[in-house]
Amino acid sequence: MSRTLIKGAEAACPTTKGASSTFGSATVVRLVNTDTSAHLVYLCESTSGSDIGSFTMPAGSVEFLEKVSTYTIYAANAGVKGAAAGFTD
Repeated sequence: MSRTLIKGAEAACPTTKGASSTFGSATVVRLVNTDTSAHLVYLCESTSGSDIGSFTMPAGSVEFLEKVSTYTIYAANAGVKGAAAGFTD
């Protein structure tokens, strides 16, 4: 059985690419949408780099996003929160 290992404090996702975060150079980020609406989440090469992709995160959902440590994340709403995470047995 795999368990979640939290490696950093939870923080609201930035809402612009220029302020996007690596979440402490994490390679896995636990995201939770605490808002009552779905919101887009974006993965970028850097705060000034190209968008790699995006997805809609439903209200109340939790996702684990695996990424390159230097890639950054931002969301359309600060109700999406993230924390550096990993998995352990």
